[in-house]
Amino acid sequence: MDKEILSLLPQVLLPWFDREKRDLPWRQNKDPYRVWLSEIMLQQTRVEAVKGYYTRFLAQLPTLQALAEADDELLYKLWEGLGYYSRVRNLKKAAQQIVCTHNGVFPCTYRDILALPGIGPYTAGAIASICFDLPTPAVDGNVLRVVSRLCNDDTPIDSPAYKKRVEQRLSAVYPSRAGDFTQALMELGATLCGPNWIPRCTECPCAAFCRAHLAGTAEKLPVKSPKKVKRLEDRTVFIFSCAGSYALQKRPNTGLLAGLWEFPNVAGRLSMEEGLLLAQSWGLHPRQLLRQVERQHIFTHIHWKMQGLYIEVTQMDGNFVWLTGEEIRRQTAIPTAFRQFWEEIDDV
Repeated sequence: MDKEILSLLPQVLLPWFDREKRDLPWRQNKDPYRVWLSEIMLQQTRVEAVKGYYTRFLAQLPTLQALAEADDELLYKLWEGLGYYSRVRNLKKAAQQIVCTHNGVFPCTYRDILALPGIGPYTAGAIASICFDLPTPAVDGNVLRVVSRLCNDDTPIDSPAYKKRVEQRLSAVYPSRAGDFTQALMELGATLCGPNWIPRCTECPCAAFCRAHLAGTAEKLPVKSPKKVKRLEDRTVFIFSCAGSYALQKRPNTGLLAGLWEFPNVAGRLSMEEGLLLAQSWGLHPRQLLRQVERQHIFTHIHWKMQGLYIEVTQMDGNFVWLTGEEIRRQTAIPTAFRQFWEEIDDV
């Protein structure tokens, strides 16, 4: 990894960032609560998708204290559709820890930030540098991609050893404007040197010394290790309706989608006849099958192939919670895997 190339970054990236940075809501100030919230929301999620969630979340929970005291159902509803719900659970846990351990004041050292639930080296580095101007790199996929191209390095960027090396090399070249430098690296990787498209090298402030650009290999980088095959699982999902209400249940408090609402479902793919018989065994007295649809949802390591059975029943039973459509829309957070069946309710 070329130290000389990385040492050139501050002098070219900071002026470029001053001119070209996007106007994003979490860049309005350096309040660590707001920066932290944005960084957690932006994990695995596009910037455009996060903007609305970020604004709504802060409108309901404008302070760290409000987050620490928030009801879980409100948190899940504010997070509905963002996915990876462990993020919002850890947000609340971290807020409570800050209230108890730091008297409600967000910690200002990398070590103390890293000790908070749900915060890893990247997020700790981002908060410490952006909010407190500490020379702590925030190395994510964007930054790894930029560095691999700058150095024309074909080492797989998902190698933990490679990430550690990038963190060490970058920390040695951090300028006094640490927060702006962190954001400039992120900005370059998210815009000109982005993923899944041809890098816009002619517009890049680093083009004159980027080894991949000069060698004509930028489009071939970065290199990643082969992906693991996702486990394929069939599921049958039941959307039971009765007199304007719908059956829901809560998932277990641990594991996949922990503690969230879902439509009743079972492993495997049931035939229509088997589905109606199961509904009968739950004491629901099915009247008619309204619709059968096919959907899928892909998690990090699992691929669900889902069959949805829309069944009208005459009895609200089955140890389920029965809510009206308005109650579901207003107060219940349903994860995307199941919400895609709810979005078809108006057509039933």
